[in-house]
Amino acid sequence: MTVSVNNSSPTKRGRPGYDQDSVLSIAVELFNKHGFDATSMGKLAESLGISKSAIYHHVPSKGDLLRLALDEALIPLEAIAEDERATVGTAEERLKFFLRSTIQVLVKRQRYVTLLLRLRGNTEIERDALERRRAVDRRVSDLVVEAQQEGSLRSDIDARTTTRLLFGTINSLVEWFREDGNVTAEQVEEHAITMMFDGLHRNTK
Repeated sequence: MTVSVNNSSPTKRGRPGYDQDSVLSIAVELFNKHGFDATSMGKLAESLGISKSAIYHHVPSKGDLLRLALDEALIPLEAIAEDERATVGTAEERLKFFLRSTIQVLVKRQRYVTLLLRLRGNTEIERDALERRRAVDRRVSDLVVEAQQEGSLRSDIDARTTTRLLFGTINSLVEWFREDGNVTAEQVEEHAITMMFDGLHRNTK
């Protein structure tokens, strides 16, 4: 994400070299560790080694930091539906593309997706983010229904329940996946898709 920084701002006190992106990165670490409500601008300034007033040269408020951080997760998730591959082919093919892309976003932006998944809806910014997340969920649910109607997926499981189970599997990655772990991101993607669709293809008599 490219964000403009006001280069005409007064010289920052403390350690040099911080821009909005680096401030945001540290903020997300603290939000995930302590929670958004418990992370004060003073605590953020202490972690950065700069004055609290210097932070305001980069961002107007803590809420703006949260909004920017959530956009790092939500914008790429929302962009999946705009990709041509999400609009062509069978419903099953489109669903697979959507789920693969979701896994890729989670892996690449794990800290931001983690923040999104831990929202409680205490502020307007959080509630707006949760509604945007639900819109993504509804898109997947619609694809599950289409795939069931075309006969490519089993229909004995409610589409909404299926959607929740699919996202539950994918979202669990934030709790255990590590880039330096025993499996690569590509292997996790393949394993998850295979496991989910093997289950969705088994029709009960």
